Amino acid sequence: MSEYILEMRGITKTFPGVKALDNVNFSVRPGEIHCLVGENGAGKSTLMKVLSGIHEYGTYEGDIILDGEVMKFHNIRGSEKAGIAIINQELALIPELSVAENIFFGREILKNKLMDWNETNARAVKYLNMVRLNVNPQLPVKELRVGSQQLVEIAKALSKDARLLILDEPTSSLNEEDSENLLNLLRELKEKGVTIIMISHRLKEVVEIGDTVTVLRDGTTVCSMDRSEVTEQKIIKNMVGREIGSIYPKRSESHEIGDVRFEVEHWSARDVKRNREMVKDVSFYVRKGEIIGFAGLMGAGRTELALSLFGNTPGYKITSGEIRLEGETVRFKSPKAAIEKGVAYATEDRKRNGLVLLQDVKFNTTFANLNRLIRGGIINESKENNEATKLKDDIKIKTPSIHQAARNLSGGNQQKTVLAKWIFATPKVLILDEPTRGIDVGSKHEIYTLMNKMVEEGMSIIMISSELLEIIGMSDRIYVMHEGRITGELSGKEATEEGIMRLATNTEEN
Repeated sequence: MSEYILEMRGITKTFPGVKALDNVNFSVRPGEIHCLVGENGAGKSTLMKVLSGIHEYGTYEGDIILDGEVMKFHNIRGSEKAGIAIINQELALIPELSVAENIFFGREILKNKLMDWNETNARAVKYLNMVRLNVNPQLPVKELRVGSQQLVEIAKALSKDARLLILDEPTSSLNEEDSENLLNLLRELKEKGVTIIMISHRLKEVVEIGDTVTVLRDGTTVCSMDRSEVTEQKIIKNMVGREIGSIYPKRSESHEIGDVRFEVEHWSARDVKRNREMVKDVSFYVRKGEIIGFAGLMGAGRTELALSLFGNTPGYKITSGEIRLEGETVRFKSPKAAIEKGVAYATEDRKRNGLVLLQDVKFNTTFANLNRLIRGGIINESKENNEATKLKDDIKIKTPSIHQAARNLSGGNQQKTVLAKWIFATPKVLILDEPTRGIDVGSKHEIYTLMNKMVEEGMSIIMISSELLEIIGMSDRIYVMHEGRITGELSGKEATEEGIMRLATNTEEN
């Protein structure tokens, strides 16, 4: 009998113009937490989509062997029937439906051909208890925070009697507390006999929780390591094929930070729908050539602050405050007005709000500043091609062509395309909201290097991040928010994780 519950042998998967997987071998022991890591575009998610039946049998080469038997999954229902459940990075919940309805969606519990609500809610509570989530099963999912929604997804998977659970970047949108809670839950599920495959770019978590770590690079298997062998540096070296001494690159010694460029005073904004103030009397500034970081827990008001400043305020009402850009008092009534004045905002949700996924890389790179390409009312296509190609090469966007649709790019390359768009728009102030969420360590290093280049050329950057080490590693100064207010300002050189968390939770030092 094989020592493995799962073996994937010689898996090869090709898309038009791209070989995503090339003879990949991947083996998982029963009852282990097996971490799958690699750069964006390495093939991790594609491999798991093959395993879960999203990429059906016949569209790839190689074999999936589960408990010694070759599997031929033609759809996701086939893999679920075999005890495999996948939770993708973008949660597949229906916001308007209740927690219980989401857990049993497509498998409704009926009595006399009608929904048996008592049994549905009772069974939902059983699975919610398994994931330690104490919420009313009749509550609409949209009213839960992201960490709780993630637990609902896991409860949904367990309700399908999953014995092999796949999680794709499960902590990428969670704060530190929710991430730790999720990792503890995975340990508990492992003790109950559930086998877990986890894709993650957070190497600290991988080292902490992984029994085995498999590294993919450019669609091939590089190595598998047992817990005793694993270190962050060893993972990085295998992922990127080279040593990265420090993930946070140093700026040029000759770089100087200039005068105040963008200043906000006593800024407040109210969420009209919830009738609550999300941003409360916030004041801060950023200088020319400076990176400032905004830290805080989920719901602290950082994104709400950024959107209200950028003019993207549907559902929000600015109740007080003033913005000064290079000494001039401004108020942006729309994102277009902000962009025209030289202020840009890169959203935390690149798929939904940052890119036009059906359009190609060229379109997504240039559409925020088409005036730069128009002559006599017509877009100069030759110039557009040249500009998009230059940015693709400068930023190292991995794509066969600038005519590749953005939806076909990996997460890291989608994020680079978002940055290319704003570089082409040449802003004076760039707000980056979670700029490296769901991105591998190699791509992170490239984005950090790009950020340093931007500020060395005179741009000012406001960075929102939930990763404390990123905030500390990249920021000249750090503002910390709690419940809509700024609770402190720290120097990037002197800041610590503990100091930031104290301000983020608004607790006094003992």
